[in-house]
Formats: sequence, C-alpha cells, structure tokens
Amino acid sequence: MAESTKFIIAIVLFAVTYILLLALPKYRAYVALVSAVLYLAIGILPIKKLLESVDWNVLMMIGGTMGIVALFIKSEMPSLLAEKIIHKTPNVQWAMVSLSFFAGLVSAFIDNVATVLMIAPIALTICKKLEISPVNCIIAIAISSNLQGAATLVGDTTSIMLGGYANMTFLDFFIYRGKMGLFFVVQISAILATLLLLFVFRKDKQKITLEDQTKVKDFFPSVLLLLMIVLLIIASFLPAKAKIMAGELDLTNGVICVSLLLIGLIKEAITEKNVKVTLETVKEIDFFTLLLLGSLFVVIAGIKEAGVIDRLSEFFVSLSGGNLFAIYSILVWFSVLLSAFIDNIPYVATMLPVVSGIAALMGVDPTLLYFGLISGATLGGNLTPIGASANITALGILRKDGHEVKALQFMKISVPFTLIAVVTGYVLIWLVWGM
Repeated sequence: MAESTKFIIAIVLFAVTYILLLALPKYRAYVALVSAVLYLAIGILPIKKLLESVDWNVLMMIGGTMGIVALFIKSEMPSLLAEKIIHKTPNVQWAMVSLSFFAGLVSAFIDNVATVLMIAPIALTICKKLEISPVNCIIAIAISSNLQGAATLVGDTTSIMLGGYANMTFLDFFIYRGKMGLFFVVQISAILATLLLLFVFRKDKQKITLEDQTKVKDFFPSVLLLLMIVLLIIASFLPAKAKIMAGELDLTNGVICVSLLLIGLIKEAITEKNVKVTLETVKEIDFFTLLLLGSLFVVIAGIKEAGVIDRLSEFFVSLSGGNLFAIYSILVWFSVLLSAFIDNIPYVATMLPVVSGIAALMGVDPTLLYFGLISGATLGGNLTPIGASANITALGILRKDGHEVKALQFMKISVPFTLIAVVTGYVLIWLVWGM
C-alpha cells in the first residue's frame, strides 16, 4: 500500500472513530476496539507491533487502583473521615467547603466518580437535617474532585497515561527535575478556587450536629491503599536493573497495583467466606474504560505509523508561528474548551504523542506542553454538566433526591471555579516550566 494511500485511510478512519466516540458514548469502547481491529486488518499497523503498541503498565495501574478503591469504599473509611472533618467545623458554610476540599484531596488518589459516590451522600444527609438545598454542595463536591485529578500519578486516568507516556514516577508529580510538579500547581489552584466556594456558601451559617458515626468495617483496604502509595514512591527510586520489565516496557507500577488488589481480594474472600462478595468487588473495576483505553493505544499507534501524528505536530507548530508561549496557550485553552464537551481519555491519548512531536520539532523540553495538556484536559470537564463523569454522577444523585439541576444553575458555580483554577495553573506552569 502506497504511503499516501495509507495516510488518507488512517486519517479518515481516525476521524470516523472520533465522531462515533462522541455520538455513541455507551458504546465507545466497542467503537475503539473495532477501529483498532481495522487498523490491523487493513495493514496500517503491522500485527507484529500490536503488543508493543499497548501500554500494559498503564492498564494494570488503572485496573489495580480501581479494585483497591472499591475495597476502600466498602470499608466505610472515607465516610468516617468526612464525618470527623464536619465535627471540626463551626457551621454549614465551613462544613460544605471542607467537604468539597476533602473530596478534592481524596480524588487526588481515588477516581473522581468514586469520590462523589462516597462523599455526596454525607452532604445530602446534612442538608436534609438542616432543611436546606443540597444542590450547591453536591456541585461543589463534583467540581472539586475533578480539579484534583491531575495532582498525583494515580489521581485520574489521564494522569496515569501521562506517567506512562513520559516515564514519570509517583514523586515526579510532586517535584519534577528539581521544580514544582503538578501536585503543588493543583493545590494552589484549589486553594484559590475554594475562596469562590466560601462566597457561594456565605449565607449558610447554621450550626451542625451529627449524632451517628460511621463504623469502619475493615481497616485492611486502608492499609492496602497506603501501601500502594508507599510502594509507588519506593519504585521511584529503584534502579533500572531492579524494575520489572517486559522488553523495553517498565511494568513495575502496574505489578504493584495488581498484586495489592489480588491480596485484597484473597483476604476479602477468606474473611467473608463468600466468593460472590469478591466477584462483586471485581465487577467494580471499570473494564469498559480499560477496553477503551487499550483499543485507543492501538488506534494511536496506527495513526502514528501512518504519519498522521507528525502532520498534526507540524500543524500546531505552524499555527503558533513556532512561538512556545503561543503553542502552550493554544494547547491549554483548546484542551479546556474541548474537554468541556467530550471525554478527555481519547483526547489525551491522541494528544500526548502530538505534544511529543511538537516539542521535537521545536527542539524544546516537552514537560511544559505535557503539563499544559493535562491541566487543561482535566479541568475543562468542569465547565459543563456533561463535561466529566463526576458531574453526571453528582447530578444523577440530586435527581434521585428530587432536585432537577439546570445547566445554567450548574455553570454559575462551575465556570468561575474552573476559570480561577485554569488561569492559576496556566500561569504557574508557564512561570515554572516556560521561562
């Protein structure tokens, strides 16, 4: 097949795939799978490159983390922690702001949707006791959890993807090459954005009393979660010879997460003496997202093989006139706007190699552009009710409780919150990595 023909077929197939991913959100994993098969069947991506095109370390990390988080949620520990925070607050205003900030911190280590499912019911209970609307509080919890997704290596799927692509360790998200990492950028953004929430809840001065306290069913999942973080940190210091490799792919982090999950599942099966309980935990793992991401790795490898990634990189460089600040700005704000309406997983999967290509063409360190991409794509989902799964989940919880939230009502809080966070991150990342 001629290279020009291969290029045209690859880009048309990719465009159709992306359109279908947007049009058929319930079937996007299957759309990506069919597309991946077509790239292989047509011969755009040689079958011999199939296994190496998939980042198995990323998939193992995501799957393992999801399972450990499922066990952690079942233990009731997050609810207990949230209640303890509320007991320390003087009134509703500080309780709601503290809950949303706590949701953000939890979300730095746990999936955003899982965080909302854990903390939103606590807020609902408080609001019912005080006979006040829970709408603003639940919205605040959702957007705060989205904000923190880029804070750590395990905070969000996109962060794990960045870590895998750029060979970043857990500690690299805190201090990277002697400079401020994404964690501190996100925390500064969160603190400034929280000032907005204090204004939103300025009239809620009622005092809170909580009578019942959640009892933790099992402390072992909490130990597993902490152990996962500690081991990921230790893995950051391991020499190359001590790491678990599959060819050139480092599987160390993935093996840590999956191994700890298996330990947790075995322990649960022994304790509960019921395999069905353990199977329910396994079902909590989002295999749909794993299939989507695995298939997207193949699709991206296909368009890279056909030269599409190189052309996209050249297009962005020409669009910016070769100016680093211009291309950084385009990347951040384009990511914010796009992520407000589409899922950021396929977008980030596509753009990571494009960003790498842009940096290579310009002869610059790609870190600035990587961080700009992740911050924009992570925070952009906060702009609209449909921009992030956590937002959709939060509105679903409110709907079940009899509160129908209009888009404008959601965006009155989400838009200023997001703009404060994005502008803060945009400026900080440039000052640290662009100057």
